[in-house]
Amino acid sequence: MNIVIDKNVLDDLTEQAKSSPRLRMNLDLRNTPEDKSQRMLNAIEPNSVVPIHRHQKTSETVVCLRGRLVWEFYDGLEKKCTEAIELTPNCPIVALNVPAGRWHTVRAIESGSVVLEMKDGPYEPQGTEDILSL
Repeated sequence: MNIVIDKNVLDDLTEQAKSSPRLRMNLDLRNTPEDKSQRMLNAIEPNSVVPIHRHQKTSETVVCLRGRLVWEFYDGLEKKCTEAIELTPNCPIVALNVPAGRWHTVRAIESGSVVLEMKDGPYEPQGTEDILSL
């Protein structure tokens, strides 16, 4: 069955994110629960707190479909932000690939921001060693 990602899907996901205590919501795009990839839409609202984290076994590719978001990258030893990249559709940077092991977080600048997010392999919950506390 085809999944058509249109304005209605993005609007619905955004409304769910606004109603969520975490101010974000995802939509699983895998073909079946047995599909071992990670493909999802992720709606993120301003003031959503995404911990600084890393994925040790996979890179993470994100494409901004709507809104404005900033990916911030951190030095794990000094615990300082070393780079910030803004993603916005129809602007100079619309997507990026975060290498495995790189510390990062994301902030939504505009309400209604949605990204397409993809990672290799099955979902693995993050351990405390993969969350960077400042």
